[in-house]
Amino acid sequence: MELDLGGWFALLIQWLKANLGAFFDGVTTVIGTTTSALEDVLLFLPGWAMVLVFTALAWWVATRGVALFTFFGMGLLTDLQFTLFGTEFVIGMGYWDITMQTLSLIVTASLFSLLVGIPVGIWAAKSDAVDKTVRPILDFMQTMPPFVYLIPAVVLFGLGTVPGVIATFIFATPPCVRLTNLGIRQVSEEAIEAAQSFGSTPTQMLVKVEFPMALPTILAGVNQTVLLALSMVVIAALIGSSGLGQPVVEGLTQLRIAKGFEGGLGIVILAIFLDRVTQAAGEKAGASTAQTR
Repeated sequence: MELDLGGWFALLIQWLKANLGAFFDGVTTVIGTTTSALEDVLLFLPGWAMVLVFTALAWWVATRGVALFTFFGMGLLTDLQFTLFGTEFVIGMGYWDITMQTLSLIVTASLFSLLVGIPVGIWAAKSDAVDKTVRPILDFMQTMPPFVYLIPAVVLFGLGTVPGVIATFIFATPPCVRLTNLGIRQVSEEAIEAAQSFGSTPTQMLVKVEFPMALPTILAGVNQTVLLALSMVVIAALIGSSGLGQPVVEGLTQLRIAKGFEGGLGIVILAIFLDRVTQAAGEKAGASTAQTR
């Protein structure tokens, strides 16, 4: 007798769709509204103005080298037109809009990953039973091929950006949970005992001692979450999600090498910018924590 696990799972998805349709519609509304709002904010200013904003952010958080890379890299994605001596020039690949769509998808998925991952990580750090329960779930989320997430996501949420965000959320949340758990558990016993000697409550202990001291490790989890979210861009494009994944998928399906290369280059530029900025933020937090100690 064969175990039809796949059939049972399909029945579960159909049952969820039939009985919890209102819930999934609400999730679709929340995610769609958040993504659209972020996209509107990112596209509010002209491309060249946002390039300057991102450059200033990279200079402030990271280094001058990262700022220069951001200026030229992001500038390459814009579509700046100007006339000089009667001749019209166009600078950039014209990918700015879909780059901002990608960034809004990443930020939305990362935001929900952090909203869920950090509290679960803290809970797991405080309870060994929760840690033992959560660990195999995280292993399943990380090792299951991302394409598998897309099937139930499309059934429950339809085509478009929302199922892409859901699949990205599932794939990108585990590092946040794991590193938050690790950071809280690594807080020194001396610091905890000192806080207890001053009569700190568990909430005060978490907010004023454990979380600040674990912040560098937690921010390392944020960095990994953002990068994993970015790695799902192309996969999400397969189910109609907007962004830089679209030219890559188009290049693959139509054998358009130039189109695929340009989309891939845009993803690389965005990935380096996000990695350097979030990594530098974690290093600054670590230095600040060291000074506090």
